[in-house]
Formats: sequence, structure tokens, C-alpha cells
Amino acid sequence: MTIETEPAFEVVDLEQTPLRELNARLHAAAEEPGSPRHWRVSNPGGRHAIAVGLNAPFEVDVEGHVGYYCAGMNQHAVVRVHGNCGVGVAENIMSGSVIVEGTASQSAGATGRGGLLVIRGDASSRCGISMKGVDIVVRGSVGHMSAFMAQKGRLLVCGDAGDALGDSIYEARLYVSGAVAGLGADCFEREMRDEHVAEVSQLLGRAGVDDVDPAGFRRYGSARELYNFRVDDAGEF
Repeated sequence: MTIETEPAFEVVDLEQTPLRELNARLHAAAEEPGSPRHWRVSNPGGRHAIAVGLNAPFEVDVEGHVGYYCAGMNQHAVVRVHGNCGVGVAENIMSGSVIVEGTASQSAGATGRGGLLVIRGDASSRCGISMKGVDIVVRGSVGHMSAFMAQKGRLLVCGDAGDALGDSIYEARLYVSGAVAGLGADCFEREMRDEHVAEVSQLLGRAGVDDVDPAGFRRYGSARELYNFRVDDAGEF
């Protein structure tokens, strides 16, 4: 007879343990065979830079609200924030996933190069700014200047988008289900074909969103006019 047991996990109370010690223990555990792979962080109290720079397939559950730059530079780990988060959650994420059960402040997923960021609530301004390959799924709405200078990756918004969406965009793909207050420079609405509906469906599935119709999204991307030098315009410089 096989008896299944719950995988060992480590509980860290940030009212008892300094934040610097938590992050040091997470980094050290990545190099230690047999170390816990599931961590639970209690009483985060809005502290900044929780679980940053992870480079191992950990699962980290943060039980409460966090401050700036939670799960920044993440690689391989799954970080879940059971609350709201401040500026720059999952900044420069490389791989793995970060899930925010509440809302996110500005610059969520900024400069992200890979992996998945899921925000169950709303995200503030500049969500996905300068994204370089990350996938971001927002169950709610996003604020102004989201996907500013987005170079690569996908931003999917199940709610509305604020003004100047995709300003100065390069080659990222943007999908919005609700209203868009305004498009930024060089961003325009593009045709939504069957393959894009399939892509939206796949993103929603990865994010665990099953109550939104994939066919109800519109697609936005670059007109490819802003960053291309035209030799005929040389005399204007």
C-alpha cells in the first residue's frame, strides 16, 4: 500500500524573521539537495523585495500584501501572492510564474523576458512596460501607458485598458476584451484571426481563467512606422 504524504514545506514568519534572512535562505536552498521546495511566507506586512532573484523550481506562497518588486528577476519558481502588491511585481521575470490574487500597482512585469505573470484583479499604469518576452494575463483592467515600448511577449487584458496603450510598441502582441481609452504612438488594432483566438484561449488556460470568451478579444500591435528609418526622410534630420 502506498501512503501519500504532503511534500515538506518551510514556513517563515516575517514578523519573526528578517526579510534579508528569508531571501538568503531561499537562495541557499537552491544549492542544497533535499531542501524544501514549498515555502510559505506569513505576515509579509507590505515589505518590499520578497522572494527576489529565485533560481530554482520552488513554490512560494506569500500569505498577504507585499510592497515593491516582489518576485523580481524570477527564474523557474512559482510565486503566489495571496493579496495585493506594490510597484514592479515580477520585474524582469525570466521564467517560472508569478500569480497575484489581488491587485497590482504600477509597472507589473516590467522588462520581463519570459515566464508568466497572472494578476487576478486590476493592474495600474505601465503594466508590461518594456516587456521582452513575458506573458502577462490580467483578469481585470490595466491603467494608462500599459505595454509602453513593449518589444516581445503577450499582454492579455480581460477588462479595459487605459489611455496610450502600446505606446511606441515594437513586436509584442496585445489582446483586450473591454474598452480601450486610447492607443499610443504606432499602436493600432489588427485583425483577429482564428490563430489569435486559439492563442488567447491558450493564455487563458495557462492563467486558470475559464469564465472569459476567447473570441471576445481584440488584437493590437505595431504599425512598424515609428522605429524604422526611411531614407527618403533623411533630409528632415
